[in-house]
Amino acid sequence: MITFVDRSRLVAIPGHGVAARTLVTVVRYPAIGPPSRIDVRDAPPDLAAAPFPLIVFAHGFAVTPATYYRLLRAWAAAGFVVAAPVFPLENANAPGGPDESDLVNQPGDVSFVISSMLKLSADPRSPLTGTIAPSQIAVSGQSDGGETALAVAYDRTYRDPQVRAAAILSGAEIPSVAALRFTAAGPPLPAAQETADTTNVPQNTYDFFAVAHRPKYLLQLLGAQHLPPYTHQQPQLSIVEQVTIAFLDRYLKGDRGAMGRIPRLGDRPGISVVTARP
Repeated sequence: MITFVDRSRLVAIPGHGVAARTLVTVVRYPAIGPPSRIDVRDAPPDLAAAPFPLIVFAHGFAVTPATYYRLLRAWAAAGFVVAAPVFPLENANAPGGPDESDLVNQPGDVSFVISSMLKLSADPRSPLTGTIAPSQIAVSGQSDGGETALAVAYDRTYRDPQVRAAAILSGAEIPSVAALRFTAAGPPLPAAQETADTTNVPQNTYDFFAVAHRPKYLLQLLGAQHLPPYTHQQPQLSIVEQVTIAFLDRYLKGDRGAMGRIPRLGDRPGISVVTARP
């Protein structure tokens, strides 16, 4: 874990007063050694294969990045640096309980983590020096985290020009903020949505997918509910992993052959279907 402190922005912590926004961030990356399904703390990064694309992942309401550890570990194993901040007030362990009103501040948190990770990669004294390719940055998130990542990628107020791709998992537009702006020069988009989701109703995803420019992909998880496909439900979790990795391989790493894998991996009769608009 790495702690980033944004002293340019403040947050009111119940029972603790006002403080700089502090983002405890879980970072995973390809490490030296044989492949493993176990996270090894402070393992040396595989600098021989570096630099890697960066994914900054935003967790949902009343959970933490640990909820998604399988998905985040799969991305790191596929050759990405994955940074997942714990949001100060929306996380499960927030003082006074999770507070969704802080959602509007989370896009700024994601941009701050992106910049902080790039600084670490450029710092010769950092254990992560040389690990990140500055031109290969994606954002992702689920639920409120999907709303956060969507804003960082496309919102008129929060858009971060460093972002080159956005994987939105059961997300939507943040209520009561500036409208999304999808342009032909905007980041490529894969969106995932569960058709039986009653928390983020499918129409929310269908609405922003409809106005997004190509390239864009929609993964529908048939009969699935809000959180399980991103945490433990199989084969849905594996499908999400494989489709998002194929997308990121294509649009961050430049692997043109990966584009054909997206519908092949995502079209599973009775389980999932992909709408592809490359």
